[in-house]
Amino acid sequence: MEKHALESATDENIEEVVSARTGNTEVTIIIKTLNEEANIERATKSALDAIAELRGQVVVADSLSTDRTVEIASRYPVTVVQLSNGADRCCGAGPQLGFQYADGEFLYILDGDMEMDSEFLPQAVEFLRTHPDYAGVAGIVEELGGGNYEFETRKTQGASWSKPGEQRWLDMGGLYRRSAVEASGYFSNRNLHACEEQDLGLRLRNSGGRLMRLPIRSVRHYGHQESSWALMKRRLKTRYANGPGELARATAGTPMLWEVLKSNLNLVAMAGLWLVLLLGAVLLPWTRLPFAVAAGSLALVAVLMLIRKRDLSQTALALANWQLRTLGFVRGLFSRQVAPKTWLESAVIASPAPVATKPHAGARAPRA
Repeated sequence: MEKHALESATDENIEEVVSARTGNTEVTIIIKTLNEEANIERATKSALDAIAELRGQVVVADSLSTDRTVEIASRYPVTVVQLSNGADRCCGAGPQLGFQYADGEFLYILDGDMEMDSEFLPQAVEFLRTHPDYAGVAGIVEELGGGNYEFETRKTQGASWSKPGEQRWLDMGGLYRRSAVEASGYFSNRNLHACEEQDLGLRLRNSGGRLMRLPIRSVRHYGHQESSWALMKRRLKTRYANGPGELARATAGTPMLWEVLKSNLNLVAMAGLWLVLLLGAVLLPWTRLPFAVAAGSLALVAVLMLIRKRDLSQTALALANWQLRTLGFVRGLFSRQVAPKTWLESAVIASPAPVATKPHAGARAPRA
């Protein structure tokens, strides 16, 4: 698409211009970033390698990094876009920001601390082309994070992203069919501080799409190396722990709510226990029964965990992590949300080609 076509586009014909550009791009890889200067070069190079045999585009969607992430990414032939408002920062905003500038027929979500396997993308595209009933496909994630409770648990218990086959949603990145995304409403819920891929998967399946994880590696994930307690503190401070509660609120009144609650039964149960304590303190101040029930329940859980883990320190970490995640869940339930389709105010920092600055379907700009 020549530059003058975009410059002369009007509100009436911008969709035609965008559609024409989309027809020329097979795959857009959206790299979401926030202070990833240690990882962004590796992620960007791997994304460019992944689209080498395809008609591809790489969009780095930055959430106002304060380090050299944008500077490093801008050295490469990729489009770099950045949020204008720091209050919009969250995991769900990254993919949606990238989607606003993406031209691809297929869309891939890549975290800034990931490295793509160059052999995955061509096979994923072929799978979606030969399986029109599938809305998305992912591969096996090699988890390289460690040194803390969360990431070690992922490795030992076998997370969903290490198991091929039919999926309810695609955690840790995936390739999605654009037409299916637009039919589901939007790419990523800009309100979510976590669980944005669960939300996308649930909406796609609710619209009739299927999701598959292929038995081939798609990415390596260089996760957080900080201590268990530091990571828990970070999850609360950044509101990442709010994600499950925010998703429950976003899906309230829809058939998807039950799936969200079912996937977070441990948090729902702990929140229920907290509610028993609160009501007991308010309604039955003269008795210690609610506190006895809560203490007894927690003691039973601790004993069962200790039997399973056979490690007192791991049991203490598990219980603490559970309490902190429950706190985040409750906060998320009461968090304020805006319409997910609302256009994210942003700016184009660098681009190897003209970029449409009007919204695609599923990304609605605010009215003047």
